[in-house]
Amino acid sequence: MNYSLVAYDDSDSEAEAGKTEDATSSDMNLVNSIQSSVQSHSGKDTISESKIQPVEYMDNSRRNIFQEDVLLQYPQANKNYLVAVNPKKTYSAILKIPNSDCNQSLSPLLKPKRLPGNESFSQKRACSDSDATIQGLRPYIPKRLRQEKNTLLHEAEDHGGSTSCVTKLGTGGDQISIKTSEYIMPYIGSKYRVTEIPKNLVFQMSEHSGPVNAVRWCPVQKWSHMLLSASMDKTVKVWDAVDQGCCLTTYFCHTSAVRAVQWSPCGRGVLSGGFDSMLHFTDIETGLQTFSRKSEFRISTLEFHPLDPNVFICGGFSPEVKAWDIRTCKVIKVYKAAIQQTLDIMFLPEGKEFLTSTDAVSQDSADRTIIAWDFHTAAKISNQIFHERYTCPTLTPHPKESVFVAQTNGNYLALFSSLRPYRINKKKRYEGHKVEGFAVGCEFSPDGMLLATGSSEGKVFFYNYSTARIIRTLSAHSQACVSATFHPVLPSLFATCDWGGEIKIWQ
Repeated sequence: MNYSLVAYDDSDSEAEAGKTEDATSSDMNLVNSIQSSVQSHSGKDTISESKIQPVEYMDNSRRNIFQEDVLLQYPQANKNYLVAVNPKKTYSAILKIPNSDCNQSLSPLLKPKRLPGNESFSQKRACSDSDATIQGLRPYIPKRLRQEKNTLLHEAEDHGGSTSCVTKLGTGGDQISIKTSEYIMPYIGSKYRVTEIPKNLVFQMSEHSGPVNAVRWCPVQKWSHMLLSASMDKTVKVWDAVDQGCCLTTYFCHTSAVRAVQWSPCGRGVLSGGFDSMLHFTDIETGLQTFSRKSEFRISTLEFHPLDPNVFICGGFSPEVKAWDIRTCKVIKVYKAAIQQTLDIMFLPEGKEFLTSTDAVSQDSADRTIIAWDFHTAAKISNQIFHERYTCPTLTPHPKESVFVAQTNGNYLALFSSLRPYRINKKKRYEGHKVEGFAVGCEFSPDGMLLATGSSEGKVFFYNYSTARIIRTLSAHSQACVSATFHPVLPSLFATCDWGGEIKIWQ
């Protein structure tokens, strides 16, 4: 007859360590009792081997294990193992008996009596099943580690709102394996050719259930097959708009309409802001939100700093415009103006200055409609740039010259110098399209020769930048076309979106 009892250390109370010698004799009596009972039950000494395994047992009902659960059957071991458990120590003796006897009811002699002094005890191990098996045992986690884990979880829950920067797991299926499009490969690194005016519809994507506010091509050439969209249906989508014309992933991180969205300069992240006052930066490869912060106002526009990819500026329904640092999740600059809403933000070259368009307008003039700011000092450089009584929903810079255009609610595009004192060019005015209160976007082609704008009628107008004449009109949508953008690599690809939720790719 061979048996062995092995104890191992854990993080239980040190007070129990002093009771080891008192419990040893009772442990030996317990095993001897089981041993003699097995011999009398089988008629001979049938104990062929014994094994020692750690055992967990539940403490919810605080039952006396000596009465009910001393002997547990193990089906994973071919029903030929029985276990004796001592609740005051962390070991168990497993006795092997013939299979013919395992299916029979146990003899009353095998049920040990309650030992003196063990009428009540504190059970520190938890298990979801009282009939725990060797293979299904859960590892014991020391109390100190459990407390540290709970502390981290509580901190993450507390920071999930508006008090800090939190990393969150995205929803299922929101990870993207970024690959270079084979169609774009021949154009990477080559000189951009003359932009061709698109004529034919390539893809029509209608998965958004609400108006689409903006579409953006990925700025990195090798990943520029991806198109980003923000919608009033509370979602942000990433599309393969070159090879397949399908949605790659959808982000449901906002609880209200998503008004503004931007790619990070490296092309691996998406910055979004909406009417729920939330700002989210999502890594598209992992689906993790590495930046999540609640602003003090509803967001209507976002813009990354051209030289520092960790800094961005946001504006919205507030007299303030704020600059954020994604690394520290803090506001680093505040720009205050006597306005009610910021409509758009545009950085000037080198990132030292930026412009904001606002809703400030009076009956005769519109000072503060466009404001120039010093980025580092937060001082106003000029607020007397545009004096006509129209607001400017969007601003866009020329890719090669020191000028920019402002979309106005007067149904025309105004041309300005991007050098101080930012004077308007009164000789050029791009007219013919209608805006009618929509935040209609406009953009120059990468070569700077064309200027494209949507319209409230659903059409896209292509202007010659030098002559300000309409070259072609494209009947793109049945509802207001609010965004139109040229592909950064392919000279003939063009994307549009409308107030009905459709996104179209043209060539």
